[in-house]
Amino acid sequence: MVLAEHKGNLLGLNLEELEKFAVSSGQPKFRGRQLYHGIYARRVRDLAGLTDLAHEFRDFVAAGYGIFYPQAERHFCSLDGSIRYLFRLADGNLVETVYMPEEDRITLCLSSQVGCAVDCKFCFTALLGSKRNLTAGEIIGQVLAVAAGQNVPRGARLNLVFMGMGEPMLNLPQVLKAVEILADPKGVGVTLRRITVSTVGILPRIKQMSLAPVRPKLAISLNASNDEQRTALMPINQKYPLADLIRVCRAYPLRQWEHLMFEYVMLEGFNDADDDARRVADLLQDLRAKVNLIPYNSGPGLPYRAPRFDRVLEFQKILMDRNIPTFIRISRGRDISAACGQLSLAESGQAVANIG
Repeated sequence: MVLAEHKGNLLGLNLEELEKFAVSSGQPKFRGRQLYHGIYARRVRDLAGLTDLAHEFRDFVAAGYGIFYPQAERHFCSLDGSIRYLFRLADGNLVETVYMPEEDRITLCLSSQVGCAVDCKFCFTALLGSKRNLTAGEIIGQVLAVAAGQNVPRGARLNLVFMGMGEPMLNLPQVLKAVEILADPKGVGVTLRRITVSTVGILPRIKQMSLAPVRPKLAISLNASNDEQRTALMPINQKYPLADLIRVCRAYPLRQWEHLMFEYVMLEGFNDADDDARRVADLLQDLRAKVNLIPYNSGPGLPYRAPRFDRVLEFQKILMDRNIPTFIRISRGRDISAACGQLSLAESGQAVANIG
């Protein structure tokens, strides 16, 4: 039965699955389309609200299934307006999602796994280890739960970035299934131009994602200018070294409007020298690429710290002088452990209980 793995949760089922569910329940296929529209476009959480369904079918569905979002157990409010949500899943595991409002848009930083398996040495999520992958429903549930809690209307200028807990490429089937529903104009309705998946560089999965019929944008965590540096920070580089990573990036089929995004976390005295900037420029030459420089977000338990801001500016200038569009991303939510690389289920910040 298609629903068994979801334990009665309709959230995360795509249109085809819901149509099959309707037919297997003795209903015409269009009842599945009504379910799909109600769950994702109308964002109905109570099956009683699906008033376009036949009464008998609605009662049948409600008897065995529901529309269950992750439970927002706590949230932590930043002085900059960001909110770090601590979500409890049905099996008791916890994940985090970050809401970042700006004047002209909203960004949600989504988790794809409970913990993370790739063990990057500067990332606090790595300290948790890896527990399991999230389902498509648990991924979409983060979006819909935050949208409901923050009154984000359908059609709002919403950016979704898979840069929270976990390595999305190690959960690619469920991530792509979630993206398909999130990007569907008849589903959640977020344009693909505003959905980004970030990876440390799992090369076979990058190739696999490049063939997906519904494909988000790709961001690569670079973070170093040579293999020695990168292996020290990111053990995955031993398996997928820089030369292979860049080769796969050169072959990646970019759409006309698209650039590859390279994320570069800057660590004082480690990867922030002028020579590092020149080597990064050499790596990325002739790629249709942009670079985000991210001053490190420090915390207890890891030895790194951010460089001075004038050093970041000097690094940016070297790249810009080599015609590589380079931006400085000052992470939001640092005071509540919600910034890039800080997600670790930390009980810090201004906590508010029982909001879900």
